[in-house]
Parts: sequence; C-alpha cells; structure tokens
Amino acid sequence: MDDQGFFVATRAAVGQASSLAVQYSFSILGALFLLVVGWFVARVIHNWALAGLSKIHGFDETLVRFFANILRYVILILVFITVLGQFGVQTASIIAALGAAGLAVGLALQGTLQNIAAGIMLLVLRPFRVGEYIETGAISGTIQEIGLFATELKSADGLYRLAPNSTLWNTPVTNYSRLDSRRYELTVSVPETGDLKATERMLMELAERDRRVLDTPPPRTFIDKLDGSSTSVTLRYWVSTREWFDTTRDLNRQAKFAMDEMNSQQAEAAE
Repeated sequence: MDDQGFFVATRAAVGQASSLAVQYSFSILGALFLLVVGWFVARVIHNWALAGLSKIHGFDETLVRFFANILRYVILILVFITVLGQFGVQTASIIAALGAAGLAVGLALQGTLQNIAAGIMLLVLRPFRVGEYIETGAISGTIQEIGLFATELKSADGLYRLAPNSTLWNTPVTNYSRLDSRRYELTVSVPETGDLKATERMLMELAERDRRVLDTPPPRTFIDKLDGSSTSVTLRYWVSTREWFDTTRDLNRQAKFAMDEMNSQQAEAAE
C-alpha cells in the first residue's frame, strides 16, 4: 500500500471512530440523564407512596414501607432496561430473562412467598394486633410483632414463640382481646337439701357488689342442671375484657366462701 492509500484508510478510520464516538457519547449522556431522572422519579414516588399509604387508617407501617419499596424498585428496573436500550441491547430478551428468573425464584421460595402473602393478608385484614392475646389450634400468646415472614408471640408463662404467617392465616384464630367485654358463667353445685333461692340471691349480690361487673347486659342467675343429689345454679355476667381474669377469679373465690358459710349455717340449723 502506498502512502496515499494509507493516508486515505487512516482518514476513513478516524472519521468512523469520530462518528462512533459522537454517537455513543450522545448515548452515554442520554443514559446518564435517564439514570439521574429515573433515580429522582423513583425517590419522589417512593416518598409519595409512603406519605399517601401512611394516611390510610389501619394500614400497617410494615406494609407501607413494603409497597413503597416495591414501587421504587420497579421504576429503577424499568429505567435500567431503558438505559440498556439506548446502547442497542435487545430489551425483550432481558425482560424474558427476568421473567424466567422470577419464576425460578418463585418456585424455589414457594414456602417463603406463601408466608409473605399470608403476612400481607394478616397486616391488611388485622385479625389480631400487637398486644392482643390470641389462640389457634397449635399456638397461643400475646402478639409482640407481625412481620412479613413470621409473627412473634409471648406465651402466658413468658416464653418466646415464633409462628410462620402461613400457619396463622390458614387456621381459625380466637382473639381474646379484640372486643371490649366478655361473658363468664359461674356455676355452683347446691345439694339436694340446699336452698336454691338463697343461692341465687347470694350470687346476684356478689355480682351487684362488684363494680367491675357490667350493668349491660345485666347479670342473671338460672338453674343450669338438675341431678338426683344436687342442682347446679349459674351466675352469668359480663365484664370488661381487660379485667376479665381478675374479676372472674375474685368472684369464684367469694362464691366458694359464701357457699361454705351457707352450708355450715344449714348444717347447724339441721342439728
């Protein structure tokens, strides 16, 4: 190749390199612009979702942050795919690969995703809240924390328990703390020679003297069971949920002492 041919080839190569540099410089600048704008938009939408979802009454803070982060990451992924498209990358194949990877991860983490779905339902529907005492077929305790994967409880005897959310969602749950009042039935056994009316009066007096027993519904007594040698008399009353345990134990104790005194008096009268 002579000097003139080498000069022409060099000039053509430099011209092509210059055109490629100009082309890709615009692509790089466009990519940087998209990354900056996308990051800013993702941050704005994240903050907007946090503020908006936080205003919804009863919407748990864990769910607020979860959905806000999901929106942010979705926007960032879309921005990243758009940036790759700026450089001529086939984004359709990338989307297909992400879909396949998501399916594989979903199958591998099926149990974990089931717990996440159950956690979301528990946080949305709120069958129980932090501080409430619940009981299921396999576990009972006071709720300490509700997470996306599992729920922490404290048992009545002070033990720490961790229950997967799927086990709490797929089983009936009894919430002992949700409603304001609870009913209790105090039953005493009256011997065949005992005074049923006096027993009913005694039980009603116990309920009426205790300020914790609610007036509505009013307490009432009734004969619950007839037996050949004894009769069961029941006092049915309602009490505040937070005072239920102490009230029922106190009235049981008072009823026992009162019954012992009545039986002693009747025995002395019979003599």
